[in-house]
Amino acid sequence: MAENTPNYLDPEVLNTIAGLELKARLIVEGFVSGMHRSPFHGFSVEFAEHREYVPGDDIRFVDWKVFGKSDRYYIKQYEEETNLRAWLMIDTSESMEYGSGALSKIEYARHAAAALAYLITKQQDAVGLCLFDEDLRDILPPASSTGHLRRLVKMLAESRTGGQTSVADSVNHAAEQFGRRGVVIILSDLLATADQILDAVRRLRHNRHEVVLLHILDHEERTFPFERTTRFEGLESMPNVMVDPAALRTQYLKELDGFTRRLKKGCLGTGADFVAIDTKTPLDVVLTSYLASRGRRR
Repeated sequence: MAENTPNYLDPEVLNTIAGLELKARLIVEGFVSGMHRSPFHGFSVEFAEHREYVPGDDIRFVDWKVFGKSDRYYIKQYEEETNLRAWLMIDTSESMEYGSGALSKIEYARHAAAALAYLITKQQDAVGLCLFDEDLRDILPPASSTGHLRRLVKMLAESRTGGQTSVADSVNHAAEQFGRRGVVIILSDLLATADQILDAVRRLRHNRHEVVLLHILDHEERTFPFERTTRFEGLESMPNVMVDPAALRTQYLKELDGFTRRLKKGCLGTGADFVAIDTKTPLDVVLTSYLASRGRRR
């Protein structure tokens, strides 16, 4: 690639491109180029024509012909059950406004969500959208048409931030809307306790949804590079504080590492996926790395 050729997958370059749908297309076409199968195959395989029997399934739907050939029990799934249904849950609380680079957390989340929606729709699978802060704000039910994708992207682009974060309450209310099992992808800075977040994940897993938790933090939030006495402006009803960063850095990074480790462990224990994201990292790197690691596990 020539030195003067723009890298459309870099957050700083993406931020100069008008139109969220165009950004999504650039991201997706960039990171799936050269791949010979859908990177969401790991999700879709559970929605194939047959799946293995698990205790509690209705034995009326056991495929006895398959049992006769394989000596294993498989359940027939009908056409309306075979396609992937994905829900994108986007945190639009006030803290998501923060950004030290080209993209704030909410802008990064919008780009990632639009790219994923584009990819899922391109596979002719259905994708829906939930915007939340302390509760659900807007819901767009899943569909798979190009027109629906445009409506979803428009809803993302026009979303506004404000209010406090309540991942647990929002997920609990959203779970009532989701219906049959699918994939729930949560994009948030997760300003809540680990217990509250993991309770929400367990609720979704109890309803047999696949869960992907994308923990989006600004680069400065992940590295805490501040050196001089700094005035930090509070968000989500928190007060402003003046602090000496050097006195806090070690403990702050320790707490963040402990929080991240606990979420990773908790998600692993429930069969959910956890991805820590730095807003300085290009989206194609994040998505490709995650999908590749999921493919290896599958």
